[in-house]
Formats: sequence, C-alpha cells, structure tokens
Amino acid sequence: MTRQQVLDLYFLAARHQLIEIAAFLDRVDRAEGEADFRLGAFAAALRCLQEAPPGERATAVLMALSDPTTEPLPKAPGKGAVGAWSGQRLAA
Repeated sequence: MTRQQVLDLYFLAARHQLIEIAAFLDRVDRAEGEADFRLGAFAAALRCLQEAPPGERATAVLMALSDPTTEPLPKAPGKGAVGAWSGQRLAA
C-alpha cells in the first residue's frame, strides 16, 4: 500500500486510540492515591513512540512493557497478566 492508502485506511482508528490514551491519562491524573509500576511502564512505552527508529516503534513499545528476563519461573506468581513488567523478578 501507499502511504496515502495507509492513512485513508487506518488514520481514524489511530486517532480514536490516541484520544482514548489521552482520556486514560487524564483519568489517572484526576484519581487519588499512588500509581504503581504500570504507569511508569506506560510512560516509557509512550516515549518509545518518539524515540524508536521508524519501523521499530511497535517492537520498542512491546519491549518497554515486557519482562526482559529469559529464565523461566517454576510457577507463575499470581493469577493473571497485568500488561507490564514490574521491573522485578517475582518469586513463585
């Protein structure tokens, strides 16, 4: 596809998602209490949109949210994914 075709096909959906992200951040800002590691990971992922080389943004965002360790745990700690790595290797 040409750039024009990509823009024609995907721009409105991307615009919608960008507004949703802005609304999410506004809700977080208005909320009381302390944030956890996910907000920091989200901010790092957003920085990747500006700093990663063209063609590598999706990979950079994914890596900013992912556990970079390679050694498997004997047992997963907890019941579900939270969408971001806490920065610590949790023991099972």
